[in-house]
Amino acid sequence: MAMAPDDARRDALRYQAMREFVQSMDDTLPGKFEITKEGIVHDKTAPVGPHELTALRVRKGLEKVMPEELVAHTGTPDVENQAEGIMRRPDVMVIAEADMVVEGSIDPRALIAAIEVVSRSNPDNDWVSKMRDYPLLGVPVYVIYDPRSGSGAVFTDIHPTPTGPRYATRKEFVYGEDVTIGEWTIPTEDLPRYP
Repeated sequence: MAMAPDDARRDALRYQAMREFVQSMDDTLPGKFEITKEGIVHDKTAPVGPHELTALRVRKGLEKVMPEELVAHTGTPDVENQAEGIMRRPDVMVIAEADMVVEGSIDPRALIAAIEVVSRSNPDNDWVSKMRDYPLLGVPVYVIYDPRSGSGAVFTDIHPTPTGPRYATRKEFVYGEDVTIGEWTIPTEDLPRYP
């Protein structure tokens, strides 16, 4: 069903207002703000501890095995699809370094993989909302590390469903096993758990 022009304009204005709010909150409150179809999500993750150490070790592990032209990036900018009304900030994004040479947000279709470390404050953001958003954005591989349980999953093979694109394949892992992300396999035995 096609959206009426007034509905599309209203959605665009709503998204722009949320985007402006998120930009105004950057570096003001701890954590990070993202935009989903439902609205703004505030992930209160502190920039220290098991969450950040997991992201760091995953990044280092990937960069040891990937070709030099690819990076496992852990900073800004965000990935955004304004037409879908979604702006996300992956904990780690696997991307060609050349695709990072942009002004503003990165096109999510340039990502090879999005990797998230589940936060204690909002685990549903990673296990539910991002499970919906990343295939909608065209991210081919989505990986979740969950320091609460010492486990995770790799999601691949986007396919259409009546409720929108979804990942068809889910490969679970527990800390201590090797995990394959795209074409690269890295260990998980040194990843921290939440106390």
